Parts: sequence; C-alpha cells; structure tokens
Amino acid sequence: MEVKITDSNFEAEVKESSIPVLVDFYADWCGPCKMMAPLVAQLAESYSGKCKVGKCNTDENPELSRQFRIMSIPTFILFKDGKEADTIVGAVSKNELEKKIKQVLA
Repeated sequence: MEVKITDSNFEAEVKESSIPVLVDFYADWCGPCKMMAPLVAQLAESYSGKCKVGKCNTDENPELSRQFRIMSIPTFILFKDGKEADTIVGAVSKNELEKKIKQVLA
C-alpha cells in the first residue's frame, strides 16, 4: 500500500526510511498520473518491505514540489539512504519503474 507523503511527514517517511523509497509526485487532475496509479499500487504491493512507495500530491504539498523542482507530472523520484538516487519524468511502463527500483535495491 502506498504511503501518503506530505510536506510535514517527508523527513520521517523518506529521509529517515531504512529502505529505499519511490515517491510518485502527481495531481488529481493529471491524466497520465491517473494512468500510472494502478501500476504504482502494484509496485507498492510487490516491493512491500523492500522498497516503500509513496504518493505526493503536488497541489497539496507545494514545498516538496519546489524543493525537488517538479516541473512535469508524474515525476517519480527514488530515494536511497535519504538521498535522491534516480528520477523518472512522465508516464512510463511498469518494467521501466521496476528496473529503476531493482537498480537501487542492488
């Protein structure tokens, strides 16, 4: 299950996470974001306990959107040890996201 990432819980959920974190920066009105939602949910289930999957609504969390310079959505940022490890912009295949997750887990 995806974790809701907000300006206020980012530190605890992402920076202090003992496992890598994939954060999906999205908005409710975004078509490609809606298209990616089921894939993100599947990844959250598949990698439960190995990689945390979070969703951050860019409209509700402007501070994080500014901090990570989110210009297009969806944007996926993988964090490892609290630091940015990889970024993917736009709708991509499940395989593409999985490949990035596996690289961070290796």
